[in-house]
Amino acid sequence: MEALAKKLGLRTNPTIFFTSAGIMILFLVVLLIAPGPIGEAFGAGREWIVTNLGWFFIFGVTSWVAFLLWVALSRFGAIRLGGNDAKPAYSNISWFTMLFAGGIGTVLMFWGVAEPISHFSSPPRPNVEPYSVEAADDAMSFAIYHLGLHTWAIFTMPGLAFAYFIYRYDLPMRFSSVFYPLIGDRIYGPLGKTLDVFAILGTLFGVAVSIGLGTQQINAGLTELFGIPDAVITKVLIIAILTAVAVGSIVAGLDSGVKRLSNINIGMAVGLMVFVLFTGSTVFLLRAMVETFGLYISNLLPMAFWNDTLASYTGDDGGWGWQGSWTVFYWAWTVTWSPFIGIFVARISRGRTIREFVLGVLFAPSIFTLIWFAIFGWSAMQIDGIGPEAREALGEQAGVLSQAVGESVPLAMFAFFENFPGATLIQGLAVVIVAIFFATSSDSASLVVDMLCTGSPDPGPWHQRVFWGVSEGMLAAMLIVLAGDAGLTALQEVITVVGLPMFILVFAMMFALFRGLAQEKLSEVRVGSPPRPEQL
Repeated sequence: MEALAKKLGLRTNPTIFFTSAGIMILFLVVLLIAPGPIGEAFGAGREWIVTNLGWFFIFGVTSWVAFLLWVALSRFGAIRLGGNDAKPAYSNISWFTMLFAGGIGTVLMFWGVAEPISHFSSPPRPNVEPYSVEAADDAMSFAIYHLGLHTWAIFTMPGLAFAYFIYRYDLPMRFSSVFYPLIGDRIYGPLGKTLDVFAILGTLFGVAVSIGLGTQQINAGLTELFGIPDAVITKVLIIAILTAVAVGSIVAGLDSGVKRLSNINIGMAVGLMVFVLFTGSTVFLLRAMVETFGLYISNLLPMAFWNDTLASYTGDDGGWGWQGSWTVFYWAWTVTWSPFIGIFVARISRGRTIREFVLGVLFAPSIFTLIWFAIFGWSAMQIDGIGPEAREALGEQAGVLSQAVGESVPLAMFAFFENFPGATLIQGLAVVIVAIFFATSSDSASLVVDMLCTGSPDPGPWHQRVFWGVSEGMLAAMLIVLAGDAGLTALQEVITVVGLPMFILVFAMMFALFRGLAQEKLSEVRVGSPPRPEQL
């Protein structure tokens, strides 16, 4: 393998690189040969996981939130990632835009209208009347629960673990380095390489699903604007074009490519949000924004432990009801991103304290998410009609967005913008924003996968990085082909199955990080020097 890597001009760990690439290519071939049986297998796997282990996902993420807050507020919060003299490489604004754009920018564009409207028209809790004030409050609470602190805890946990062990112990920038307190020098052997390969494959699948969702939305926007068919071939062409854009950013690198795209995209997204605020019911939205903070805070603890235990007694099939298709899917999907976002955030966070890292990564994007949902979600529900009197006054216009979401979730945002001035222009801008978020996620993931292979923050040769960018696009295209007309459901099945083993590993990171932090009290431990095996 080393001879082949040298011949190809690669600068990487040959075992990790070729094993990951080989398994990925093998999976693509199997998808082409037998898409039906593969789809059935993922469907059966998802059903078993949701039924038997959904509780584990919900308990696990809530425990990560609690652990991270404890670490940030404890004496460990003062530890600087990278040595006591290290300084942050990026300003707070650039740091935030990069972690957000590489994180869930595409997700907010996809679900910003669709999720609140979905919960508003079909409430998660039993005995809540659809389209009622109570349904609206619950819709906002659950939407922010899914994409607020808990989602960012899934990113922060591996991110902090990566940053701590890589910068404090001077270990390679690989997934396996996080488990040094648990397996010691075996991170350099077959066990460590297996963990690294698995992290790479999980990242590729997680990003591919996100690309699939983003592609569906872009296709829906192009259909709305230009009448371009909403078809598999169209989606594959969209993936091909935007993968080419991502590859250009990959070649430019982290500072020139990812940073520039992230700053541009966040600026455009904020502009879109401000437009909705000031061309919509401004006073209503400002009041709703403040109220939404209260809703989230008051409902966070009950939602964080809610397991839909009585679903089988309230008429829902399968014993899990609504939550299996929403919360469990979100956590399984998000955790497949966690190595990618974790390494990426660690890479751009050198020089910050643990307290700055945890509070910044947890709260800054969560606050932005809350504001985003408050503006888009409440605007959408107001357009749809909140309460019987409002719906009666709206007449035939009542429920227009609920109907759009029911017909096509990717179309929801574009149906929403039809109610604002300059609808065609704004819909076109939304397509561009989704496309750039797509490219940002793809190029960020490619750079991170390359780091996981090389074990170094320094980028490898350009063709080595481009390989991973093209691979993500191909995998996303194949998942779209496999999904067919039932796109979203099929993507949910794939990611839930892939997410389970990754979730277990991230759960283990919590114990590895706690054990590593406990060594800080030992005087023998120096920055850049891991503890001796007998100290673990």
